Amino acid sequence: MPILPLIDLLILMGSAFLAVGFVLKAVDITTRYAPTLLGFSSIDFVVMTLICLAFAITLAARNWVQSNEVGRAEGRTPEPWTDPKTNSDGEDPRSK
Repeated sequence: MPILPLIDLLILMGSAFLAVGFVLKAVDITTRYAPTLLGFSSIDFVVMTLICLAFAITLAARNWVQSNEVGRAEGRTPEPWTDPKTNSDGEDPRSK
């Protein structure tokens, strides 16, 4: 399943929630009426925005890490660590 459309959807939902929250807050500031939409106030929509954007960033980071894992795509494991003080023969070149 491709993950990029899901990331785009979460960003779109976060932007929409933020816009609705700003409109509700503008109505709250300019009038005496404290509006709610489906029982959610403006701060609730800002919290929903933060949650959607946090999930989008998490999915993007997970996808990026998974695509940049060394050797995973080729089915091989990374080379083991070697001591930088030794050459390919395992001898210390400074001792010569």
